Amino acid sequence: MDDSGLPPNWEVRHSNSKNLPYYFNASEKVSRWEPPIGTDTEKLKKYMATHHSASTQMSSVSHPEGKIRAAHLLVKHRDSRRPASWRESEITRTKEEAMAIIKGHEQKIKSGAVSLGEIAMTESDCSSARKRGDLGYFGKGDMQKEFEEAAFALQPGQMSGVVETASGLHLIERLV
Repeated sequence: MDDSGLPPNWEVRHSNSKNLPYYFNASEKVSRWEPPIGTDTEKLKKYMATHHSASTQMSSVSHPEGKIRAAHLLVKHRDSRRPASWRESEITRTKEEAMAIIKGHEQKIKSGAVSLGEIAMTESDCSSARKRGDLGYFGKGDMQKEFEEAAFALQPGQMSGVVETASGLHLIERLV
């Protein structure tokens, strides 16, 4: 294991199409969004914060036509489409437990104690966490229906209430 905390033959690469880091096994030619089994997640968090943080990735691309930019905080539960994340290889919490967690995050954000991006970096179950939850620009048809409807209904700077999709529970903040 190197300083990334990934098992042998695995490395972090960057997806140009999604502008997100992903994991690649060079010997098996396999890629995935979540860290492979056997990853030292504490080491990986430190590695990603140093090498793949939002501040090193932010781009000054102009606003593409018909697209918006949003960040989100995702809390998965055991009934989520893929109950695993960079934080946990197997997510076992119930939907009710996930709801209590995300409602707690929502209260902290609304009180002004912390921003969605700050919480997302350590608490989001999405690989966008290392980019403060920033999903980049997306248009209609790019995201799950419930997510898209909530995101497009927001004005820049606004945050949604809890949005439920097959992926889990989200708080969405429209950036642009």
